Amino acid sequence: MSVSTPMLVTFVVYILGMVLIGFIAYRATKSFDDYILGGRSLGSVVTALSAGASDMSGWLLMGLPGAIFLSGISESWIAIGLIIGAWLNWRIVAGRLRVQTEHHDNALTLPDFFSSRFEDKSKLLRVISAVVILIFFTIYCASGVVAGARLFESTFGMDYQTALWVGAAATILYTLVGGFLAVSWTDTVQASLMIFALILTPVMVIIAVGGLDHSLAVIEAKSLENLDMLKGLNFVAVISLLGWGLGYFGQPHILARFMAADSHHTIRNARRISMTWMILCLGGAVAVGFFGIAYFQNHPDQAAGVSQNGERVFIELARILFNPWIAGILLSAILAAVMSTLSCQLLVCSSALTEDLYKGFLRKNASQKELVWIGRLMVLVIALIAIALAANPENRVLGLVSYAWAGFGAAFGPVVLFGVCWKRMTRNGALAGMVIGALTVLLWKDYGYAELYEIIPGFAFASIAIVVFSLLGRGPSEAAQQRFAAAEAQYQSK
Repeated sequence: MSVSTPMLVTFVVYILGMVLIGFIAYRATKSFDDYILGGRSLGSVVTALSAGASDMSGWLLMGLPGAIFLSGISESWIAIGLIIGAWLNWRIVAGRLRVQTEHHDNALTLPDFFSSRFEDKSKLLRVISAVVILIFFTIYCASGVVAGARLFESTFGMDYQTALWVGAAATILYTLVGGFLAVSWTDTVQASLMIFALILTPVMVIIAVGGLDHSLAVIEAKSLENLDMLKGLNFVAVISLLGWGLGYFGQPHILARFMAADSHHTIRNARRISMTWMILCLGGAVAVGFFGIAYFQNHPDQAAGVSQNGERVFIELARILFNPWIAGILLSAILAAVMSTLSCQLLVCSSALTEDLYKGFLRKNASQKELVWIGRLMVLVIALIAIALAANPENRVLGLVSYAWAGFGAAFGPVVLFGVCWKRMTRNGALAGMVIGALTVLLWKDYGYAELYEIIPGFAFASIAIVVFSLLGRGPSEAAQQRFAAAEAQYQSK
């Protein structure tokens, strides 16, 4: 049996398992509400692991370990920022958003919620937020396709273009068929696989190098700077890396998990499970990249793959250190990370096109069955565009993710945060915050102070715009304030 055959068998079994879950979910999908939010029926475990898996993407097993491997422990500031941001998102936004969306016309999507929460009769908020989702999520989806292509390219020796289509096909299929329930159920399986891989792999790397002390000594001997948390970083650079945490408040695919929980009481347990999972996974990803430095320093003859592309460090270590069957399972974790994020991103794009544009403007009286099938068609369309964007083999996963993450964080983050916490916020404030946040990210990337991550000025300017424009105009109606107060009272109830 050749080296790749056990891996191939493992991958095929794994993919077939995910597709099978998709078809089981298909039988439970009766309405568009089921297709987009699973009928708001997720328990705490599925809510927690689905939110975590949909968040991390191929970046967790490729982008982050690669950054640590190339630059040392200083890149872990991103992980610290993400943990702080995720905890605040669970603590401040999750429960409130679950209740607020229910009180505001049972909103199924973020544009739907914005339109109802701020009584936007012009539908400008719905259109602009749907356009922001489509622009930045198509880029985000492309990052997932690139990560999947890199995996199949490295593991099976495929050329990049073939790997592109193979990596995307299974995700498209189960998302297309099963919708939100398929995505959430598969996310739970995938999150379990990811944490297994990220705990086991660094342990085996440390053992292979000769223990923890020897590993640290090898890393220190190569370059003392690898152990320096501030290597090459000034204050602005540290703030930029920590600023990744701000992105959580505006990520539609994560916020959708909060909206789909069976009640706001589920959120507390979900938060504990999700944060434990996240800390272990991020710690494991940092350890893979960090101790990978020691392994390849000791085995330069095996370093050809990581020399070409540092983002392959997890892939190379899994292939070298484990027998092919175990390696196949570990490498399936990358596929799990890619599929879990890509699937829910495709679903959010589909919901924006179907609920917010197709139903909102073209077919207001469309049947539930029609909306489900239009939703499936939109999944396919967005997937094909993402594959086209990912066609350039020079694409880097972390670069694509950072841009899309900043776009959502700045455009939606302040609007969501103020929207669930401040009853005085108005439609003009939401509109100004969304537009200024998105434009700041788009323009800062090319014309701003390059050392400062664009999410930080975007988030700051959007927040200022929300407060200024809300206070300048007429306040929200009495009915809007009553709905907000009723939702907040329900949230505060035990």
